[in-house]
Amino acid sequence: MFVALTPPAAVIEDLEEFLAPRQEAGPGFRWTSPEQWHVTLSFMPVVADHQIDELEERLARAARRRTPFDMAVAGGGAFPDPGRAKVIFAGVEPTSADAGEELRRLSRGARAAASKSGAVAEGGRFHPHVTLARTARPVEASRWLRVLEAYRSPSWRSTQVNLVESHLGEGPRRRPRYEVRAAFPLGSDMDASLRPETTA
Repeated sequence: MFVALTPPAAVIEDLEEFLAPRQEAGPGFRWTSPEQWHVTLSFMPVVADHQIDELEERLARAARRRTPFDMAVAGGGAFPDPGRAKVIFAGVEPTSADAGEELRRLSRGARAAASKSGAVAEGGRFHPHVTLARTARPVEASRWLRVLEAYRSPSWRSTQVNLVESHLGEGPRRRPRYEVRAAFPLGSDMDASLRPETTA
């Protein structure tokens, strides 16, 4: 499971339109599907059934402590580094210093909620991004990063975070299928999470 921010449809469509004519130039890349694009705040490789209720309660409280903020997809990078990249990503930029602080605090709150509920959150220092492609073998990706440097999406306001369950191998072409389990509004006085009517 993971906790994530999901860009709105207009932002996803804009990024998809920018990447479409360039994807053929990346042989060997496994491109992620636009419906999978998100900004991970906290990743939990194992969440037991008995931990979910407490996890959702803590995530709801963590979200209420934060306020909505504006951000945009801009630039890009590679993990572990451009010289031996295995992951190509688009960068995510808050539109102000205050928005950046809200985003960092939201990630810390999501990780703390996971840990306190017994679902250990994995990962190093928070680096907001949208994963675009993976490679089976490390590649030199400087050219791709120069392409992404020219991109900036329309900005959008993040107003909620989602708790998402990943079903490995159940999506098209054996990709993961993502199911939104619950959504939590930022800065809301609501006691209950927003339950999605449909799953992805």
